[in-house]
Amino acid sequence: MASSPRDFSPLFWSLVGATFLGFLGMGTVLPQVAPHIRHDLGGSDETVGFVIGIFSFVALLSRFFSGPLADNRGRKIAFMTGLAACAIAGFAYTLPLGIPGMYLGRILQGFGEACLYTGAAAWAVELGGVEKSGQALGYVSTGIWGGISAGPVVGHWLGTFQRAALMQCIAATLAFLILTKVPERYKASDHPKRGHWFPVSLIKPGLAVGFVNVHYPVITGFLILHLAQHGNSGGAAFSAYAGFVLVSRFFLGGLPDRIHPRITFFGGITAMAAGLLIIASGPSPAIAIAGAGLLGLGFSFPWSSIAATVLRRTPTRDHGTTVGILSAFYDLFVGGSSFAAGAVAHRFGYPATFFMAAASLGCAAVMGLVVFRPTPEISSSSVEEYAEALEP
Repeated sequence: MASSPRDFSPLFWSLVGATFLGFLGMGTVLPQVAPHIRHDLGGSDETVGFVIGIFSFVALLSRFFSGPLADNRGRKIAFMTGLAACAIAGFAYTLPLGIPGMYLGRILQGFGEACLYTGAAAWAVELGGVEKSGQALGYVSTGIWGGISAGPVVGHWLGTFQRAALMQCIAATLAFLILTKVPERYKASDHPKRGHWFPVSLIKPGLAVGFVNVHYPVITGFLILHLAQHGNSGGAAFSAYAGFVLVSRFFLGGLPDRIHPRITFFGGITAMAAGLLIIASGPSPAIAIAGAGLLGLGFSFPWSSIAATVLRRTPTRDHGTTVGILSAFYDLFVGGSSFAAGAVAHRFGYPATFFMAAASLGCAAVMGLVVFRPTPEISSSSVEEYAEALEP
């Protein structure tokens, strides 16, 4: 039976609201980073690239800290650590430190985002129930995309970078205060976890997640430039893409819980591939916008399909590590494909980047065949009992 928003507790929605506020602050600051460095601080374009790029590098490394933190100390500690780092980052931006202050802010923000998301995702699955993990993750993603989408509007309204930085500080602090009122049921084990810091079983799901997200830097970097030559519909197309992601993750996020996640995964990447090929063809504005919407619709399902499947096979006390490592693959592939897309665009033109992203979905499909291979069903309680039996 389909679940509705009313089936999730007020505590769950407090968690989603705190996630929204955390990403609202980030979204408020990010569009103003480059203009502030170039015009207010006198930095070069190269400096802009390094300051913005260091975020992904720090976030990637921090995933390997945030996951164990969430498992060993609690989801709430990880989430609140991330919010505290984001609040301090906002404060760091306001200090008269020049370019070093921008680096400091972006480093703190990268660390904060890693802890924030890992804690939020693992906690949401527990509050919503692992049997509704796809829908729970969909609602968390709605908070993320809602914050990222509303942030630039708020930043533009505030007018200056300093005010946007202050807004990030306020939003993260408010979210922190909300979480102080949300009790956590999860109890970390008294025994330290044993085993590898990087479970080999997560490589194939991580690769599937990574290949799906190769399209993201293509869309953010080249959609508007490509469609400027075909009716200049890039802005509307990007809005359609983001809008469909936001709406479908909210209203359709529970599909991987109600039908086999294999169906939603392969259906999602098929829709994504179709959308990318439509855009690559240089269509009329109406068709380009429809293609971008189809891409956004398809993109709504692969992450939750993979994550829900893996989390159901994983003991509860490893959920934080699992989310952290899967997210690390996202960071790795988004960062790497940003450079790859730039090189492809320079040599072969903008359409080639969309073909590159579509080809990556073929690799994701191969990984998906492995991830969704039928396995004997093991109940969550059986997994927990087996893990406890291994303890001294």
